[in-house]
Amino acid sequence: MATDAPRLKRPSWKDPRLLIGLLLVLASTAGVIALLDSQDTSTEVYSAREDIPVGSTLSEEDFVAVPVQLGDAADTYLPVAGGFPPNAVATRLVPRGELAPSSALGTADQLDRKPVGLSVESPPPRGTSAGDRVDVWVSPRTDRNTFEEPRLLLEAAEVSELTVGESALGSRSATLVQILVGDAAMPELLDALSNEARIAVVLNPSAGS
Repeated sequence: MATDAPRLKRPSWKDPRLLIGLLLVLASTAGVIALLDSQDTSTEVYSAREDIPVGSTLSEEDFVAVPVQLGDAADTYLPVAGGFPPNAVATRLVPRGELAPSSALGTADQLDRKPVGLSVESPPPRGTSAGDRVDVWVSPRTDRNTFEEPRLLLEAAEVSELTVGESALGSRSATLVQILVGDAAMPELLDALSNEARIAVVLNPSAGS
């Protein structure tokens, strides 16, 4: 007569082997989570949503928060966790997508250059943009229809903003070039503007090299 094979019992939750197995799984999971947390050293900092010219009044809406790993350079940039500084202005050009350095934000009284708009008939070459350097030449008016020989008024002035004007038919009209001017050169430039001097802006590529 054949004997019945012994039946395997379903392990009980009181079985110490089952409890030990569960503890090992939990310990392994906790170790993996701790390892991942220790390796995640990313910090959220501000990145410019669009090009930000010098002198622009800033708010948090001008930036997006991006997580980055900066290591020892973390203190160089503006952290989102620290909140956005009130009454901030751009003290230098911050191009679109660039991480915002803490040094690029300040207050209005820290600006050593101010933007001045120049309307010119002959715009700089195509591709000229904020951050490029230009020379500003002026020809003082002698009477209604004549002007003196042009002379260099500002060398390697930084372009803050450039707006190319177009007529209704698509042809170019006057272009507005915003340049950054220091206080020392401001009176002479404003005098030229008030006396309707002819102004030309010439790209100076060597100034940025």
